[in-house]
Amino acid sequence: MVSAAEHPRPVLTADSVLPEDAERAALVARVHDPEAGGPCVAAVRGEHVVDLTALAPTVSDLLERDDAPEAVREADGGRTWRLDDLLTAPPGRRDVPRLLAPVDLQVIKAAGVTFARSLLERVIEERTGGDPAQAARVRDRVVRSVGGRLDGIRPGSPEAAKAKELLVAEGLWSQYLEVGIGPDPEVFTKAPVLSAVGTGADIGVLRASVWNNPEPEAVLVVDSRGRVRGATLGNDVNLRDIEGRSALLLSRAKDNNASCAIGPFVRLLDDDFGIDAVRDLDIGLRIDGPDGYELRGSSSLREISRDVLDLVSATHGAHHQYPDGFVLFTGTLFAPTEDRKAPGEGFTHEYGDVVRISSPRLGALVNTVVPSEAADPWTFGVGALMRSLARRGLL
Repeated sequence: MVSAAEHPRPVLTADSVLPEDAERAALVARVHDPEAGGPCVAAVRGEHVVDLTALAPTVSDLLERDDAPEAVREADGGRTWRLDDLLTAPPGRRDVPRLLAPVDLQVIKAAGVTFARSLLERVIEERTGGDPAQAARVRDRVVRSVGGRLDGIRPGSPEAAKAKELLVAEGLWSQYLEVGIGPDPEVFTKAPVLSAVGTGADIGVLRASVWNNPEPEAVLVVDSRGRVRGATLGNDVNLRDIEGRSALLLSRAKDNNASCAIGPFVRLLDDDFGIDAVRDLDIGLRIDGPDGYELRGSSSLREISRDVLDLVSATHGAHHQYPDGFVLFTGTLFAPTEDRKAPGEGFTHEYGDVVRISSPRLGALVNTVVPSEAADPWTFGVGALMRSLARRGLL
């Protein structure tokens, strides 16, 4: 892999990251402000970002308010930053204001295997034991044997149970098919609270991984009562070789330094952007490699196997509560299979890849791939946040 440090960073501007209808959107940001001594909750208003920390010390607190969209649009604020200035701050710099992931105390959860197309890729990873050299051969067999049988099947339905019986009889059943079409979805904790990175930051891939890809996803932002209050974009980085060796390595494959990106902003649900608008989201992916490589892809939440509110119900309820709310990655349709290096091995990242995940109504999340071991260390946790807010008299 090529060192990311040898290549220029993407130049981000307000125009390149804002939603196309930003003037109608209630957008929440978080800003690292060295003058304040910590992160600030903020509203995006045009090309300016307004400090709302005196109104709500955390994004979690803001989303507990029933009037959150109105407050984001209209409440008096404190300091104001130019969005362009925040976007040009170098990754990891603590002496200048910069954007952070737009969530804080929410638990970071993720639903997996929620699209039939990417479901098959998970089965392929399992059947290859994480070996990319076997991907093409195994993909051909799995697609011929399984692919058409899953078309239009509703997870947990009698039709899904019948498909399971047939696949078991043929020796083709998989733990990924269980969560893909069975009654219960896969929901796991993606990353610790406060560990996600935002737009413009580096995103990490373990040095040990030789087969990996981005996972562009819509991310729901949910309050303590289980209400979806907003949506944003996320990159749930996938280390295919490690998870393919064993599903019990999910934590090693998914939870590493800078391996979770969320942003650029949380768009709050309101009369103009409701849950049906979330269900209708299109998500684009663009990868520009340091070697001139280009990859383009897209997915749509209209093709998801389980409704987004069903995923929320599987996460929150009488069985599990989240006093500070949670964010929920909803899964990805996108699983790149075109060869980048050796024939038949499919896609894998190079250090220096610029990954742009975008949606017209959510904006753009842009990150540069680096080794997790070389990414900016995660040092600001819950204790640091509480001390920062206390020093500012906000608790």
